[in-house]
Amino acid sequence: MKNLTYLLVAIIFFSTIGCMKTDEGVPFTGLQLPSHFPAPVHSMADNTVTKEGFELGRKLFYDPILSRDNTISCGSCHVQGSAFTHHGHDVSHGIDDQVGKRNALPVQNLLWQNTFFWDGGVHNIELISLNPIKNPVEMDENFPRALEKLRTHPEYPSLFKQAFGSAEINSERTLKAMTQFMAMLISADSRYDRYKKGTVQFTESEKQGYELFVQKCAGCHKGELFSDFTYRNNGLTSDFSSDKGRYEISLLDDDIGKFKVPSLRNIAKTKPYMHTGSFYTLQDVLDHYSDGVKMSPTLDPLLQTGTKPGIEMTKEEKSKIIDFLNMLTDEGFLKNPMFAEQ
Repeated sequence: MKNLTYLLVAIIFFSTIGCMKTDEGVPFTGLQLPSHFPAPVHSMADNTVTKEGFELGRKLFYDPILSRDNTISCGSCHVQGSAFTHHGHDVSHGIDDQVGKRNALPVQNLLWQNTFFWDGGVHNIELISLNPIKNPVEMDENFPRALEKLRTHPEYPSLFKQAFGSAEINSERTLKAMTQFMAMLISADSRYDRYKKGTVQFTESEKQGYELFVQKCAGCHKGELFSDFTYRNNGLTSDFSSDKGRYEISLLDDDIGKFKVPSLRNIAKTKPYMHTGSFYTLQDVLDHYSDGVKMSPTLDPLLQTGTKPGIEMTKEEKSKIIDFLNMLTDEGFLKNPMFAEQ
């Protein structure tokens, strides 16, 4: 009787929190929004994350079937251990070993971003996946053809049925499933987050680094997401002939040379840095901001407050800021088996 009581309690407990196991035995609890984050920009009310939808989205994310020659997947350029960036590549390598012109941004905390990609060319979270699939130097696939490959695949019809109630495979369901997976890629448990929750303390160097960061960096890298997700010219170059950034979407002269401010979460793991992948260390990044900023008509005003372009920082100050930035690494996110290719 005692064992039966324990069993009933366990059933009620897990039913209450909605905890399920994936086929691989990894706990699945659905979409959990961090309590210390602001309200998300995007709602999943019309695309509730389910175990079956998430697993389908994960399989699609890692399956090269969505590329023209079945060789490149989303996961090829977005590797979990480097916060879903293309580790070690200044710009991403796609189909036929072609290269793009920009570094791969992290796939993390997407629900809090109002636009996507370096130029903000996509506004709807459910349309993110279309961009790399159709891009001629990334996956270069015609989307209707990709859907037909999924329809004739031995596994996908049954997976779609489990996720959506029928075996129909269409663009809406495919994009919704991929969005369910990507929406779950939430990084919110770094040492910094634990400090905010009161479970760890700053070292003296981290504390000073945080104070310096607030003074010198938080004008653009604001709040718990460590970005205001605006578009700014950070003085990387004064020649924008090869890439005009946000201008290519807005066609506004004031947007020439402006690129999206990236989040700094997991920044220690997402090298190389900048939209060009020009810098391979955080020291290089801070050296740019102190001594390498180039003047141009759209250079951000925050980089024009001193006697020369850039941000005044000593070598010691940079070291302390880097100590703080290392606190933003979320090892649980980077190693969570639920997000890995199965």
